[in-house]
Amino acid sequence: MVPLLGLTQERVDFTGYWVSVISEDWRWRMVVPARGDYASIPIGAEGRRVADLWDPDNIGPDEACKPYGAAGIMRVPGRLHITWENESTLRIDTDAGMQTRYFHLNGQTPSEMKPTLQGYSVAQWAVPPGGTSAGSGLGAVAGRTAAIAQSRTLEVRTTHMLPAYLRWNGVPYSADAALAEYYDLIERPDGNIWFVVTTVVDDPLYLDQPYVTSANFKKESDDSKWNPVPCLEQ
Repeated sequence: MVPLLGLTQERVDFTGYWVSVISEDWRWRMVVPARGDYASIPIGAEGRRVADLWDPDNIGPDEACKPYGAAGIMRVPGRLHITWENESTLRIDTDAGMQTRYFHLNGQTPSEMKPTLQGYSVAQWAVPPGGTSAGSGLGAVAGRTAAIAQSRTLEVRTTHMLPAYLRWNGVPYSADAALAEYYDLIERPDGNIWFVVTTVVDDPLYLDQPYVTSANFKKESDDSKWNPVPCLEQ
C-alpha cells in the first residue's frame, strides 16, 4: 500500500465557507419527492419495500435526521464550513441539519467503533486518470507514488454509518453501505473557486448497483449567510 501523503494547504485548500449550487437533480434536492419517486436510483427490491413504508405525514424524531447522513448530506441544499480540526483531520460543518464530518488522514479506520450518522471517514489523495501507466512491479509503484504526489483529487472513504436516507422521500441505505467520495477543487478564470464532489454509494442490501452522483459548491467570501439549523427543526 502506498503511504498516505498528508493533505497540505499548499496543494489544495478546501477551507472556508461554501454554498451548494443546485445545477442538477433540482426536483429531488430542492423539494421532497413523492413516495415512490425513485428515478435515477438503482434501488433493489428490498430497498423499494423499505422506501415504500415512508410516510410524509408521520415523520418522527428518529427519521427527521436521516436525510443528513454521510451518504446524503452533500446533496442537501445549504452551506459548508470547512476547517482543520487538527493537523491530520479536516472538519466539515453543515448549516443544514447542523452535521459535522471528520476526514481522517491517518489511513486507518479503528477496529472497534460504534456506527454514527456520519460514520468514520478516511481521506487520501487519489490517483488521477492515466496516472498508473508505469507497468508493473517497482515501476508501477514508483509511477503510482508520483501520480499521487501530483494529485489534486481528495478521495474519502466512509464506513460505520447508521442506516439513513439517500433521498428525502425515504430511499434507504443500510448499515452495510460503503461511501466513496472524490473532491476536486476548481479555480475559474473569473476568480471564483468551486469544488465538485463525486459520490459513490455501494449498498448490497438496498441497491442493485453503485449509486453515483455529484454536487457542486462555490466558495463564499465570509460567513454572512451562514445559518445553522438542527435537522430536527428542518
